Amino acid sequence: MAERPKISPNFTIEDIHKIREYNYEITKNMTDEEKLIYYNTPKSDAEERIKRIREKHIKQKS
Repeated sequence: MAERPKISPNFTIEDIHKIREYNYEITKNMTDEEKLIYYNTPKSDAEERIKRIREKHIKQKS
């Protein structure tokens, strides 16, 4: 399995490329049905991580 990419705190275009490469490696051998399940199944911690990142970003602007 591909290693999770390290994302910079500033979230650059390079980070987007890393995420896309990671997703490609994860899904390249999946069937269409498996990909639909993979992309449509919510990740348990994703929303919480996004919330923490946004809060941290808002605090840095203050």
